[in-house]
Order: sequence, then structure tokens, then C-alpha cells
Amino acid sequence: MGLLSRANLAAFLILGLAAEPSVALEPVDVELVLAIDVSRSVDAVEAQLQRQGYVAAFRNPRIQRAIANGPLGRIGVTYFEWAVTDYQRPVVGWTVIKDEASARDFADRLDAAPLQSWGWTSISGAIDYAVPLFGQVFEGTRRVIDISGDGRNNSGRPAPAARDEAIALGITINGLAIMNDRTNFGRPPDRELDAWYRENVIGGPGAFLSVAEDFEAFGEAILNKLLKEIADRPAGEGTAAPPGSDG
Repeated sequence: MGLLSRANLAAFLILGLAAEPSVALEPVDVELVLAIDVSRSVDAVEAQLQRQGYVAAFRNPRIQRAIANGPLGRIGVTYFEWAVTDYQRPVVGWTVIKDEASARDFADRLDAAPLQSWGWTSISGAIDYAVPLFGQVFEGTRRVIDISGDGRNNSGRPAPAARDEAIALGITINGLAIMNDRTNFGRPPDRELDAWYRENVIGGPGAFLSVAEDFEAFGEAILNKLLKEIADRPAGEGTAAPPGSDG
């Protein structure tokens, strides 16, 4: 075989490889990124209450029915914990949830993972970390970042800057503000955290804010919030769902 023929063959093979279709993404009703605050303002007991709120929610038949009742009957979910700008820790990677068994498996893996906490609070860092997670495994009808936390952004760039860039990509950011009566490193309780979340964190199509009056109320609040996100029944952009409400 001459040099020209070999060159043509090599070019053909390269083009053939380039033409190979990429791995198809699995269609789901929603790609849901769960982003959970584990900064130092969240103590060990509170971190456990947060974690168990999500575990209990995915073990709840109401969540499982909401998923099954979607147009495709399945969602993609991933869960990570965040704190300071450069601290985002994957806990459970992208998982398809489509029935009781897959929901319970997700909950069991989440329940078994160790708890850690670290440093300051960077909501902007959490959003920036979450955005490129979309489109890796699933193709969702909707793309949602679910952020829960008990404090304002105090590390990294301003939260609204990260939020606005995510919204421009068609991503919705929902929030769950955890109100707390105790002091935070000597500072008085932040009694306007919900208003701050509404102004600086949530945004995008159908975005909404939920409020947990304290960490003890977190479990019920996250259950109702997930039901809205999965069933696409938000309370309305910029509005807060009443604690304990099914909306």
C-alpha cells in the first residue's frame, strides 16, 4: 500500500472515530442537584438532622409516588456538601430514581456516608460547582439546583453573580433557608435569612424558597420542597412556601 493510500486510510479511520456518536444521555423528568451546607455554623447534631431529612424523604412513599407520576417516571439526583469556596464534597453521585428500590438505595448510600464540616459559607462556590454537573449522565426536562443552608454567603464571589450565570443557562435554583435562634460565632441570629435567600440565591423558571424554622423542622420542610421540585408544582418565583405546607 502506497504512502498516499495509507494516509487516506488513516484519515478515514480518524474521521470514522470522530463520527462515532457520543454516549446518549438518559432522559429524566428532572436533573436535581442537592447542595447541602456543612460549614462550621452547622454543628454535628444539625448536620445529622439535615442528612437524615434527605434520607427520610427518599424513603418516603410520597416521594416515590411523585417520581412515578412524572411524564417519564424517573429523575436523576446527585448530592454534595459544601462550605468554603473550594470545599464541595460529592457524597452520592448521579443516580436514576424510578421506583421504591432505587429511591431506597439512594437513601441507604446517603445514610452510610460519613459526615464532615469545613470553614466558611460559599453559596456562590456551591452554585459554580453544581452547574457543570448537568448533562453528564442525564438529559432532564428541567435542571434544578436545590440549596439548603443556615447562613449568608461569606466566602468567594457574590452569590447573585453565580446565580445569574446559572439562570442564563436555563437552570433553576431553589432554596431552603434554615432559620436558627442561636448565636453564630458570637453574632446574633440572622432573622432575615429567608429574605436574603429570596433576594440573592433563588432564581430561574418557577424558582421558590422554602423555610425551616429550625433544624428540627428541616425534615418536614425538605420533604415538601422535594415534592414540589419533583412534581414541578412550585409556589411561584420569589415566594416562600409556608413551613410544613405541601404547596
